[in-house]
Amino acid sequence: MSPAGRAPQRPAARRPSLRRFVARLLGRHRQLAALGALGVALPWVVFLKAASEIQEGEGFPGDQSVLRGLHAHAGPALDALALAFTRTGGPLPMAGLSALIFCYLWYRRQHRRAWFFGAALGGASALNLIAKAVLGRVRPALWPSLAPETTASFPSGHAMGSAALVLAVGLLLARGCWRPAFWALGALFVLGVGLSRMYLGVHYPSDVVAGWVASVGWVMGTYFLFRPYLRPLNRLWATKHRAAAPGRAARP
Repeated sequence: MSPAGRAPQRPAARRPSLRRFVARLLGRHRQLAALGALGVALPWVVFLKAASEIQEGEGFPGDQSVLRGLHAHAGPALDALALAFTRTGGPLPMAGLSALIFCYLWYRRQHRRAWFFGAALGGASALNLIAKAVLGRVRPALWPSLAPETTASFPSGHAMGSAALVLAVGLLLARGCWRPAFWALGALFVLGVGLSRMYLGVHYPSDVVAGWVASVGWVMGTYFLFRPYLRPLNRLWATKHRAAAPGRAARP
């Protein structure tokens, strides 16, 4: 057959490029990309950086000075307030409240939301225990504490548990005029729990901040997986894959 009579050759199919896929994702789904970057990636980067510093045996500037500054204002009223926050945000109250919320969601047949809540709170608790066991940071001992602890210090379990609970509940709440009030009260509660741990001298500030950012990274990552945010990614990847091989015929 002459060259003129030959069928035109189709270009070789190209495999979808991850770089082109990410560029297209950023162009079409900026809100999704911002959620992944600020809500998931950034908190994990901060937490892993802090964990690496702890593993190398290095402290953080200002850890002890912040604790001494808080202790300088100690008094009976602040002692009672700190103990109230630290007891309310402790493992047993947080676990009990989380179990009640999970059972309520399951009873209302909101199974997907219940699984998200269970994975968010259970995963945050497991992450905290693993980090404590691996890093084994010794707790501060600058003065005799009103609520002494014997477990590892990094990250703060109280800060991590309270932040995970408030964030998970806030993400589950329907939109409403009272939702900002919940976020404000929840933020005050999380802040109060974290400050109480430092005021009582059982955690460094870096322990508390690491607990907060780890909770944000874990809960937002879990939320990202349980919500239908991955559907646009799957469709976008499939479209990119089909566009890279336009001549591919479907097999019978």
